[in-house]
Formats: sequence, C-alpha cells, structure tokens
Amino acid sequence: MAFNRKTNRVRVFTKGKLFLIAFLTIQFGFSQNIPHLQKTGNKTQLIVNQKPFLIRGGELGNSSATSMESMEPIWSKLTDMNLNTVLTPIYWELIEPQEGKFDFQLVDDLIRRARKENLKLVFLWFGSWKNSMSSHAPEWIKLNQKKYPRVKDDKNKSHEILTPFSENNLQADLNAFKKLMAHIKDFDQKDQTVIMIQVENEIGMLPTARDYHALANAAFQKSVPDELIKYLEKNKQKLVPEFLEIWKKNGFKTKGNWEEIFGKGLHTDEIFMAWYFSKFT
Repeated sequence: MAFNRKTNRVRVFTKGKLFLIAFLTIQFGFSQNIPHLQKTGNKTQLIVNQKPFLIRGGELGNSSATSMESMEPIWSKLTDMNLNTVLTPIYWELIEPQEGKFDFQLVDDLIRRARKENLKLVFLWFGSWKNSMSSHAPEWIKLNQKKYPRVKDDKNKSHEILTPFSENNLQADLNAFKKLMAHIKDFDQKDQTVIMIQVENEIGMLPTARDYHALANAAFQKSVPDELIKYLEKNKQKLVPEFLEIWKKNGFKTKGNWEEIFGKGLHTDEIFMAWYFSKFT
C-alpha cells in the first residue's frame, strides 16, 4: 500500500490495483443475480441483468446531484454523449440530515430518472471523506468533535478531516452506508440501475503526512499489525518497487512498530495512514 499525497489516493501494495470500488456483493447478503464480477479464464466481466455489460461512463460534477433541479439540464447532455453509465455522488449529509433519520428520496428520484434515460448508475459515496476533506459528513457529526474527532496536525490543530482511528467515526459512517446499500437492494434489485458503489472518494490527508490525534499516536507506537506483515511476506515478489525498497532498506523486519520496520520519515507516516484509511474503508 502506498499513499500519494499529490493525488490524495490510497493504493494497495500490489501493482496496478486501486482500493476504490466496492460491488454490491454477497458480503452484504445479496444474491449473485445482482451486478457482480464474473471471471472466465483470464478475463473478468461485469455482469448486469445476468449479461456482460461494458461501461461507457461519464462522471458528474461534485455538486451536480444535490437536487433533481440541478440535474435537469444535465440528463440530455449525458444521452447526447451516448453514455450508458453515469458516476453520481451520494451525499451522507443529505441522506442522514439527523442522526438515525434517513431520507432516500433523492436517491430514488435519481434512480427513476436514470431508468427513464436508459442509463446505469455508479454511486460515489461521499461519506467520511471526499477529496481528503470531510465536507459531506452531516452537521451532527461536524458539530460534535468530542464524539466524532478530527485529525490533528503536528501543531495539535484540528482539520476538517475525520480521523480514521475513531470507532465512533467508523460506526456512524458504516451505519449510514449499510442503510444506503439495503435501500438500494430493496428499491433496485429487479431493475439493476445501480451497478457499482464507490465506497469513499479520494481518501487522504494533506496538512501533514500523518494524523497526530492521540488515537493515531497510540496506534503509531504499536507493532505493525500481523495482518499486514503476513501480507507483505506472502506477496513480496509483487510489491510496488518503491515500497519494497523501503522495507528492504530496513532489513525486511517483521517485528516492531512502524518506524522500526519502515524507518523514520514521511514515507513511513504515509504508509501508516494508508493502512488505517484502508482498514476503515
């Protein structure tokens, strides 16, 4: 895993994979009759309505789907471009404006209109993070920093970024995401208008290379998780060369905290954050 601070994207350690897309998979209790990936030989296909589906996709602007009114002039442009799929943001703050009270009217309206325009949807979950920031978290999250803490930089200044080290942050996002997934299942399983979900959007942290919240500092001093060490050992020949060189430089150690295994420096801070952002997601 590596974290690119210029692009705010978390990448897994093995070559050529992005930790971005989650399908409506059997993990959530869904049947294989919904959109899924199917591997045949060395090829993998997206299956929609039990047939292979090739995406000709476009992506909306970040705020385009905040209302049906703002979407009205856009639909014809999408069909004029001969698209069959549109990447469409879904905003946590709009579906759970009050804690535990959900409003999926906008989600339903977008799905209905996409059906009318003969378009499929890939929903982008603007949940805990969107382009690093937590700008689309609900107001009740933002106003209660004691319960839902934010990252801190090395000057102990809080930023508008929810820390991935908080169990409260995780459970709040997880609850909203599960409610969204269950609603899409109930509303769209037959038509399969929604064919993918992106779990978060361009996760990252820019003020400093890592979080200095007390929860993060405690995790930084702990041993690197066995899960990660076992993965590195098993996939040593497939690791990204730049990452492999960092591990090699420190003697391919398998015991110790983050700095003991990967050395001191921004690279270790970024590896540390990439792991915990990924674990959260």
